[in-house]
Amino acid sequence: MTPPAISPILSRSAGEGANESPREFHSHYCVGLTGGIGSGKSTAAKLFEELGAAIIDTDAISHQLTQADGQAMATIRSVFGKEFITPTGALDRIRMRQLITTHADAKAKLEHILHPLILEICKKQMLDKSHSPYLILMAPLLLEAPAFLQLVHRVLLIDCTEQNQIARVMQRSGMPESEIRAIIALQLPRAERMKHANDIIQNDGACDDLKNQVAALHQRYLALINNHLTAA
Repeated sequence: MTPPAISPILSRSAGEGANESPREFHSHYCVGLTGGIGSGKSTAAKLFEELGAAIIDTDAISHQLTQADGQAMATIRSVFGKEFITPTGALDRIRMRQLITTHADAKAKLEHILHPLILEICKKQMLDKSHSPYLILMAPLLLEAPAFLQLVHRVLLIDCTEQNQIARVMQRSGMPESEIRAIIALQLPRAERMKHANDIIQNDGACDDLKNQVAALHQRYLALINNHLTAA
């Protein structure tokens, strides 16, 4: 069955190639926003925030946990050693990124440390932000982390070509192309992300294109929430 499209947004209903979260609906309607590196997740989230959605950013939480005196730092130092700690006491992100792109076990160890802490903070923020019409949980690893997936009602994928991913990351960070490709190789393949998403924003065009797609989905999410509340 071909999913109905809201060009250039792809939206699927349950049973049309994407899975609705099994969690029971309540007033904290939550959309999981995900995508590969350089896809434009942060820009899309900011646009949703401007329309009234509350944003929970797992990357920002991870940075808090790994800054100097962050909650995760004692365990990271114990597991990985002091060579992965900067002189200020924060995580050496460059050295850690180089390690996890070449050693899958190191990536798993880091996630084992960070994910439970991030999950706990996400749940607290969901309660704190319950005044908003709905929540956006921005999580690059959403589809690879079942515990986070259980927090959301729908999955929104921000998608773009690999060429655009590389160009954007090189422009914003100066990271070499080989390192960006190594990060992309660690992430869930693009086709797999698309298969599991309920909604897809194609972000290969101009900023106005992204803005229009976000605005259309914002109205769709408000309608979905209203339908749930009416049926309750």
